Amino acid sequence: PPAVGIALMSFTESIAAARAFAERDEPLPEPNRELFALGVANAAGGLLGAMPAGGGTSQTAINRLAGARSQAAELVTAASTLATLLLLAPSTRWMPQAALAAVVIRYSLELIQPKQFLAIRRVRTTEFRWSVIAFAGVILLGTLQGIVVAVIDSLLSLAQQAYSPPLYTVARKRGTAVFRPIGPDHPDDESWPGLLLLRIEGRLFFANAQRVADQIWAQQQRTRGQVLVIDCRAVIDVEYTAIKVLEQMDDKLRRDGCELWLAGMTRGVFEVIERSGIGAQIGHERMFLNLQAAVETYERRSGHETIEERATGQEREAPHQA
Repeated sequence: PPAVGIALMSFTESIAAARAFAERDEPLPEPNRELFALGVANAAGGLLGAMPAGGGTSQTAINRLAGARSQAAELVTAASTLATLLLLAPSTRWMPQAALAAVVIRYSLELIQPKQFLAIRRVRTTEFRWSVIAFAGVILLGTLQGIVVAVIDSLLSLAQQAYSPPLYTVARKRGTAVFRPIGPDHPDDESWPGLLLLRIEGRLFFANAQRVADQIWAQQQRTRGQVLVIDCRAVIDVEYTAIKVLEQMDDKLRRDGCELWLAGMTRGVFEVIERSGIGAQIGHERMFLNLQAAVETYERRSGHETIEERATGQEREAPHQA
């Protein structure tokens, strides 16, 4: 465990330092390449009995403030360290550790940027919570423990997001083929009596399938639609458990007098649907390329004019009005 902790700490601090001090015109570091470089350096150092190597935020801050901009600075640092060990070691043994701590604290203060916390809070409160937990964990528990706490919290948040994927009721922007979630900013969007359009975003798997199905059923019970269309364009994957839940929901909707249609499936999701029983159960006549195609089918079946028919009618009326 101590060795794993040292490796985790070394890699985390190396990536953090590289990203924090990267200039605007410099490429961002690649984590895989950084990890490979650290591994090679530590493997070579282990053969010579060296201490574990890794990037450091305080060392990087000192180099930056001293004007270092290239790898030549590291060569100078290495040469200076070697000269100090060979020539000044007896003298430096009396240097108090507080002096070294003062240097580290002085230059580490440059890394604390309260404005970044405020910027994160404005954009996304979840990530603001992660940053506060990481900051408090490092201050109260220690660097490694604080990072572990922050990682655990972020993983729990991601699990919560996967467990509860977004489900939106959508409508069509009037006069277009654009479908968007219903909201107070655009109350004039088109909807149709007896037709419920829902959009799911995320991955459907064993942990969230039943929850999503319950939410869909609750929406159907509120609207009592005759046709329920699920927009799957933002569904990246469907597991077998979710397929079985979808089959059960289709049966339940049929008994309630409602048809289930699917629209906008990605190639991967469509292939899974085709290989499963739900593909034959729903049938190709209830699967559509996108929401617009599904809505046009519903409009023709229910006697409403489609967008194309409205446009044609307007073109015919224009010369007559002129």
